[in-house]
Amino acid sequence: PGTTRPAPFLYSEAEVARLMAAAQGLRTPLYAATIETVIGLLAVSGLRVGEILRLDRGDVDFEGGMLTVRNSKAGKSRIVPLHPTSTERLQEYATERDALFPKPVAPSFFISTAGTRLLSSNLNTVFGKMLERAGLPPRSGRKGPRLADLRHSFAVSTVLDWHRSAVDVQADLPLLSSFLGHANPAST
Repeated sequence: PGTTRPAPFLYSEAEVARLMAAAQGLRTPLYAATIETVIGLLAVSGLRVGEILRLDRGDVDFEGGMLTVRNSKAGKSRIVPLHPTSTERLQEYATERDALFPKPVAPSFFISTAGTRLLSSNLNTVFGKMLERAGLPPRSGRKGPRLADLRHSFAVSTVLDWHRSAVDVQADLPLLSSFLGHANPAST
């Protein structure tokens, strides 16, 4: 009681594409590839921002097309399956990352230009610039688009796709809940 969550900004596919394109204009090729791939993965996986920041190289299974999300909310871990196109893009990023920075400091999958794990504060700062470059409304206090809203957009678009495909949403909601790492469907 007393605190309310900000209303999520629901991104369209076109807005996500504009954000990813805006990232391509960042000053260094490594940072551009990293931010573009982070935005894309957030949009198609429903992962939390912190989960992406904590991914290590060994958490990405290219052959199996899966991510291992460790120590998430409440210390839980889960396996997140990926679409083959997402797996392919992560492999492309890993190849580019390794060519641009062959000996990183950290074991993290996504690295900064210093070879260290990305910091949430830096990611949020650059995301504000991406919003501006993409022509999306700027973030103001508790209003406006946030990185975390990509997770909400994923959940909403999944449910809408199910409705359009005449899927029994009520029956499949536990699957989405598990996929998102929620304790139960009521949380979803």
